[in-house]
Amino acid sequence: MQRASRLKRELQMLSTEPPPGITCWQTEERVDDLRAQIVGGTGTPYEGGLFSLEVKIPERYPFEPPQIRFLTAIYHPNIDNSGRICHDALKLPPKGAWKPSLNISTVLTSIQLLMAEPNSDDPLMADISSEFKYNKQLFIEKARKWTLEHAVQKNMGVMKNSKENTPDQTAASRKREALSAQYEVEEPAKRTCV
Repeated sequence: MQRASRLKRELQMLSTEPPPGITCWQTEERVDDLRAQIVGGTGTPYEGGLFSLEVKIPERYPFEPPQIRFLTAIYHPNIDNSGRICHDALKLPPKGAWKPSLNISTVLTSIQLLMAEPNSDDPLMADISSEFKYNKQLFIEKARKWTLEHAVQKNMGVMKNSKENTPDQTAASRKREALSAQYEVEEPAKRTCV
């Protein structure tokens, strides 16, 4: 009962006072199955991208953290190819920082901050972390390419298929395609988050 009433309050707060660049809603199927979207931050390699996330609420919530993963592919040291996120706020103590006073809004905001400022000291993807530390320009190029391929083009699909494409939209599409062709991205190596 506590979980349901808390979830209802949190979802109401998220719909009336959403954090900037974040939306979250309940799926039609289940009360404990949510979806969220995070807009890539300005000045980051994720700028212009819209990233979808799955939020699963455990039975013992808020005494256990929500299980959150990216549904949109993202090139990031703390997020693996399956969308799993290595972040303290998503783990119970002693290894994590989850506490019942946190909520879905604060966790999504902290994930948005993690996107802008990766934690290379606690990586989930070792190769990407090494690149972030020692060849930041290459990291930025690859992250932008992935954003263009996975978080922008899919969102722009409606406009691409629209008969009302403006010259600006067409120019933007050409720019995205040129940037996508410019960089070659290989699959990074993973490690387990501890």
